[in-house]
Amino acid sequence: MAAGLYATVTPKTSRSLLFSHHRPNPAPVFNPLIHHQKIRYGARRKTSLLSVCFVLEENKLGEPRVVEEASEDAGNIDPRILIPSHVAEKLARKRSERFTYLVAAVMSSFGITSMAVMAVYYRFSWQTEGGEVPLSEMFGTFALSVGAAVGMEFWARWAHRALWHASLWHMHESHHRPREGPFELNDVFAIVNAVPAVALLSYGFFNKGLVPGLCFGAGLGITVFGMAYMFIHDGLVHKRFPVGPIANVPYFRKVAAAHQLHHSEKFQGVPYGLFLGAKELEEVGGLEELEKEINRRIKSSKKGS
Repeated sequence: MAAGLYATVTPKTSRSLLFSHHRPNPAPVFNPLIHHQKIRYGARRKTSLLSVCFVLEENKLGEPRVVEEASEDAGNIDPRILIPSHVAEKLARKRSERFTYLVAAVMSSFGITSMAVMAVYYRFSWQTEGGEVPLSEMFGTFALSVGAAVGMEFWARWAHRALWHASLWHMHESHHRPREGPFELNDVFAIVNAVPAVALLSYGFFNKGLVPGLCFGAGLGITVFGMAYMFIHDGLVHKRFPVGPIANVPYFRKVAAAHQLHHSEKFQGVPYGLFLGAKELEEVGGLEELEKEINRRIKSSKKGS
């Protein structure tokens, strides 16, 4: 059985009466009906109807529980809602999953960021030990790090369309379904992309010269893109962990809205990229839907604050 106490107030519209006539409504069992009227001859009157319904309910453990819902247009009845046990369990599980992923994200972010910073510092220190500054090698490292970070957006767009939504759909499908647990099979792609980044960084770190410098820059660019992708895609869009104030940055909000349209499949999966998703939507005439999704996210954030 379900257990609850429901209080509903139904206001009647005002109308002109010349005669008063009251016919009581049949009251159901356990549903006392209180009807108050004030009638004036030849004047307007307002009818207020208050109905209270008592229903017995049992939760999963067989223990009775009372849930009270109240609705009053004048605000005289304060609503008091008791969350059902199965909903409370689901919320607790979601909080636990988000905390687990947050720990993993923070540890990986701190570890990768600290190693990258130390690697850059020590590599440039070794390059300048003899007083000679290898400008071409240093410029090549910096240029390729930026180029690799930008290039990863186009690589991810192509792989997303041609691989993840094609031959590798059996793995990527987990990302388009409700997630059970803190992780999903699709997370394997993050590890796969980390392998070449680590290899390039290692080769560039332990060797000097222009080619190792370029490899080091490429590995650094892939790492930077992966970090940004995790915070925007996993944190901001799919809310696997809190991202703080970056959710209010207009550009990031547009990126999140564009990727949300990818999951809605309104434009056959477009956009497949992340950071340039708005450009893809413009090419298929999806800017109007993008603006609607942006406004929806703004309203949602205001309600949550």
